[in-house]
Amino acid sequence: MSFQNFLRSNAKWLSAGALLAFISSFGQTFFISVFSEEIRNSFDLSHGEWGGLYSIGTMASALIMIWAGSLADIFRVRNLGPLVFIGLGFACLTLATASHVAMLVIAIFLMRLFGQGLASHISQVSMARWYVATRGKALSIASLGISFGEAFLPLVFVGLLAVFEWRTLWIGCALFVFAMAPLLRVLLAKERTPKSVAKENKSIGMNGQHWTRLESLKHPLFWCVFPTIFGISAFITAFFFHHVHYADVKGWSHVNIVALFPVYSFSGITAMLIAGWAVDKYGAHRLFPIFQIPIAIAFIFFGFTETPTGAAIALMIMAITSGANSAVPSAFWAEVYGTEYLGSIRAAVTAVTVFGSAIGPLVTGYYIDNGVSLDTQFGWIALYFLLSSAAAAFGVSRIRSSLSFTT
Repeated sequence: MSFQNFLRSNAKWLSAGALLAFISSFGQTFFISVFSEEIRNSFDLSHGEWGGLYSIGTMASALIMIWAGSLADIFRVRNLGPLVFIGLGFACLTLATASHVAMLVIAIFLMRLFGQGLASHISQVSMARWYVATRGKALSIASLGISFGEAFLPLVFVGLLAVFEWRTLWIGCALFVFAMAPLLRVLLAKERTPKSVAKENKSIGMNGQHWTRLESLKHPLFWCVFPTIFGISAFITAFFFHHVHYADVKGWSHVNIVALFPVYSFSGITAMLIAGWAVDKYGAHRLFPIFQIPIAIAFIFFGFTETPTGAAIALMIMAITSGANSAVPSAFWAEVYGTEYLGSIRAAVTAVTVFGSAIGPLVTGYYIDNGVSLDTQFGWIALYFLLSSAAAAFGVSRIRSSLSFTT
């Protein structure tokens, strides 16, 4: 089937996956961080205090995701997805009306759970489960939703902040998210049940079986790739969370750095589509050990550059990893563990990524408050990714012969 025919035949399903990914933007750090200065000023918080509160809410959402993510194995996306949108809409309203630090933490918890957690999780699980031979393509296309959000939402809302009060903008976000719930249901009017799809496709994992979550967690492979899934979430989140501070220490305006986000997003889209093709051709298990090497190079660039042009180059390099991250890991879990219990397995993975996104801002914020520059921290982060790549390579080398994937 040609690419055009694939898009035409699967337009509604792919659009639903992209819509879920896009709506997750309202709970993602790259969007919330646009309002960091306004939130810190409103609640009189330092960088470390704001990072700590953000981490508390995010870590709480990670714990709930371990259970909530498995709902994707039980309920149709057409029923579960709109409920997630409604939950995210109420989270936006909670942030808009928060008058106390406790309410701020609750708002962050809800936004991270329904946005970064469930909306993106359901998008990825549905694509990985509904498609087998074209899994990489489907994951990449659905992930265009988050790329579109990264490219345009920060830039648009930085402009709107010059006109509207930040709480008013969050009310607008809530109304928009509510309005998308019925659209998602229309797109999936003919959706098949998740379990029936999994059984039809018979996408098995290592040793020709479908692995349960408990079995996958007991296998050494999961812990070899753990540093990768944790680190990408932790440190990309940390960069975007502190992007205002990063611009300040480099002597740039907020608009200077936000104007580079579309460069990152469009580079990520290119990387994402190439990664989707490569997953279908070579298998995600071959790509997993190497796809994080570019982000190590990127963080070295971030530390040494003194110009927005240098930051743009670093963002383009980082986008290679972040774009591939939209397709490679989700396909990897399906290849190594099968698809029957994919929702519950990926729920554990999503909990790790959400937990990572909590730790990243917390740790980097702590070191900023204690005099360790971001440039120095970026060098440490680069080393982390080189080591985690080596760990992933070791883990995959041990299980390659037990996989059913063939090119």
